[in-house]
Amino acid sequence: MVNELRQRWLTLMELAVWGEVKSTRMGATARMRKRLLEVGEKLRSLVADRAWIPHPREQVKNALGSAYSLKDALLQFERAAQDVDGGADYDDFAAAVIALHQCLLDRLPDLENQWAGLLDSQYDEDEDELDD
Repeated sequence: MVNELRQRWLTLMELAVWGEVKSTRMGATARMRKRLLEVGEKLRSLVADRAWIPHPREQVKNALGSAYSLKDALLQFERAAQDVDGGADYDDFAAAVIALHQCLLDRLPDLENQWAGLLDSQYDEDEDELDD
């Protein structure tokens, strides 16, 4: 999953920076590139090692927060990408945006549900310990 997401993001980044994608709105391509970079940063945060976080519950909360941040960054990027409306690489760019969206949202909800379930079970364990 990680390698596929990374490749899709890299493809988009290459098209956004080196490809011929244009917008009739002033500053729209620069804004779109900035948002796409943020998606990459959030993707990296999602897959980062959390061993430095001492408590397992905090590790799960951090992963869940990273997932939500990634979805938000993707939404912001997609809004900015709507302003891209031309150029020789426009069709490839539009297809790559859809591919990244589908790849991410096909997998992320399952991970979020697993993490949320794990977090709930950890809270339940804490409550059981308090009852004893």
